[in-house]
Amino acid sequence: MAFIIAEPCIKVKDTACVDACPVDCIHPRKDEPGFEEAEQLYIDPQECIDCGACVPVCPVSAIFSDADLPDNWAHFEKINADHFRG
Repeated sequence: MAFIIAEPCIKVKDTACVDACPVDCIHPRKDEPGFEEAEQLYIDPQECIDCGACVPVCPVSAIFSDADLPDNWAHFEKINADHFRG
């Protein structure tokens, strides 16, 4: 299981979750290329250890476990994974 960042993050990109993540699986970071252009932040499903440390610090409640992702945002699972595919 992995966590997924969904629609509430779009255009917000608050990086509290990045700072809380113990395995650095949320990108782009503010100091990475592409941060300004990115529409949202993304969680790498291969790197996420399912600790949930990012969930309580998200100010817009945009982070969900894959089991709890609302149906209307189910496509964000693919959006997050695709961000890391190339």
